[in-house]
Amino acid sequence: MKKQKLLLVLGVFALLMTSCTSYRHSMREPNSHVEFVASDFELSDPVTGTATVVRILGIDWEHTFGTVSTGFAGNEFQLPIIGNIAIGSASYALYDLMDKNPGYDVIFYPQVKVERHAPIFGLDLYSTTTYTVTARLGKMRKRK
Repeated sequence: MKKQKLLLVLGVFALLMTSCTSYRHSMREPNSHVEFVASDFELSDPVTGTATVVRILGIDWEHTFGTVSTGFAGNEFQLPIIGNIAIGSASYALYDLMDKNPGYDVIFYPQVKVERHAPIFGLDLYSTTTYTVTARLGKMRKRK
C-alpha cells in the first residue's frame, strides 16, 4: 500500500514537473496605414449589380461547388468595399457590379435590396432570392 501511495505521489510530482510548451511565432504587421481623401478618387454615377440565388432544401447548390460564369469557387473572393460590408450571398451581386464595370478599384457604400420568394408556404424547400446592389464605384487618381 505504501508503495502504491509513493508511486502515486511520484507520478503526480512527475506530471507537475513536466509542462506542455507551446511556441508562438508571429510577425509584426507593418505600419501600412494609408489615408485617402475624396479627391484621391474619381467616382462613378450609381451603378447596379444583381445576383439570384436558388436554394433547394436550404442549400445554394450552384455556388457551393463554384461556377464557371463567375470565375470563383464558393465564397472565396474578397471585394474592396468602403462602407457597409455585404454578408453572405449579397456578395455575388457585388461581384456582378464590379464585373460589369471594369477599371474601378473600390465600391463605395453599397445599398442592398433583397427579394425572396419561397412558393411552398414560405418553407425553404425551394426558394429564390434576388440581391440588387446599388453603389458608386471609385478609381484611384494618379498623383503628379
